[in-house]
Amino acid sequence: MTTVKTDEIALIAHLMRRAGFGASRAELEKLAERGYDATLEMLLDPDSQPDDDLNLLYRYHPYTERPFGLTNGQHHWLYRMVTTKRPLAEKMALFWHQVFATGHAKVESAYELVTQIDIFRKEGMGNYRDLLVTLASNPSMIFWLDNNENHKRQPNENWGRELLELFSMGIGNYTEKDVFEASRAFTGWTINTKLHWLLWGPHLWNFEYRPEDHDAGEKTFLGHKGRFNGEDIIDIIVQQPGCHTFIARHLYNFFVADEPQVPAWSIEPPRDPAAIKFITDTFVKSDYEIKPVMKAIFTSDFFKNAMYQKVKNPAELMVETLKVSGDMNGPDPRWTDTSNETGYMGQSLLDPPSVEGWHTGKEWINSGALVQRVNFATQRFGNPDLPGISEIIRRIATSNGVAMTADKFVDRCIDLMGPVKATPDTRRELIAHIEAGGPISWATREQYQRSAQRASEVMALIAGTREYQFG
Repeated sequence: MTTVKTDEIALIAHLMRRAGFGASRAELEKLAERGYDATLEMLLDPDSQPDDDLNLLYRYHPYTERPFGLTNGQHHWLYRMVTTKRPLAEKMALFWHQVFATGHAKVESAYELVTQIDIFRKEGMGNYRDLLVTLASNPSMIFWLDNNENHKRQPNENWGRELLELFSMGIGNYTEKDVFEASRAFTGWTINTKLHWLLWGPHLWNFEYRPEDHDAGEKTFLGHKGRFNGEDIIDIIVQQPGCHTFIARHLYNFFVADEPQVPAWSIEPPRDPAAIKFITDTFVKSDYEIKPVMKAIFTSDFFKNAMYQKVKNPAELMVETLKVSGDMNGPDPRWTDTSNETGYMGQSLLDPPSVEGWHTGKEWINSGALVQRVNFATQRFGNPDLPGISEIIRRIATSNGVAMTADKFVDRCIDLMGPVKATPDTRRELIAHIEAGGPISWATREQYQRSAQRASEVMALIAGTREYQFG
């Protein structure tokens, strides 16, 4: 096996955290041998990798195949995040779920929400215009934003407003008249009768277009006049410069570095205006195709220079921790309870707090969420019996002879956990902790076991640091 440099591992690890959910050290080394560009091409072409095999999940957890409760749906999705061979497709699904936030609190059908996530999974790197049309006819979205209550003689503006404000353009790029006209254009876009799950269990909804309930009159929208239907409205939206910048900032915020919160974008300038312009220009040149934009982002200098400048969202933190530690392999009976953990950290998958989605960046961190985040990570890294932790310990033990200095020991833990970019103060405290416990030796079985326990203790301490919370 060829030797891979530490900085190459660090760059691949950065890519896998942002374009996926992290990877074990062995996986990172294999990818680094392939090279950054080849790894990126693999990520951008999910069909080149095996599709997710859910047979084992459905066999041991049959309620996840057609989930009827929120926890069942979260279980289904978390399992896929951890086990998928198509990490970027899964990460794009999480991205679009943040943008097109749709919640179980109102929809009350985990199956329909999981179906919506599958749309993001399959079409997330396709054409943005087409994705908007698909979402406009998605039953969960229609019910979530009341478009089934949007009628020719009594328009409901909820979908039209959020389409402009939160899904495509942002505040300041449209008028109240535009909201009303967009809503008129989407009259007749509805679903068949919603049956409550308490009566019939998980049920299927279908999109229906009812021409008799569509307002076919002339409309004026963003300076255009015509007898517009919903698709016409979307065609106009995707031509707007405000739309291009809005999507660029969302992509930058999720995949590159933390931006101000979405409601502030009309008054807060971008963190990196040049990067936003680059993403915007690529988006327009690609005719609103997302895959070329993602490739441009991941090959850019601003992306490669943005290591550790984004607070991991709860799903990212949990899935990376599970993958690196090797916990929760196969149809583990703990999956159901574990799927609730993101909610304890402030990100209840399939049930965002509002149509605005979640606030990101430093707002992921508060006193309650931080305790949950630290506990989840430290419990895994502090367990030397987990396969991933055991493998890290084996690598540490065989890297520098039977005896190790405290600084070498700490540096190996920091490196193999991420690598994590520890500050000098953090590193100094970890070294002092090891020195206080006496020498590190792997010479005998008893010494190996003691040093292994100390390694897991150090990794647990690292997992509780500010540095590990950033990705």
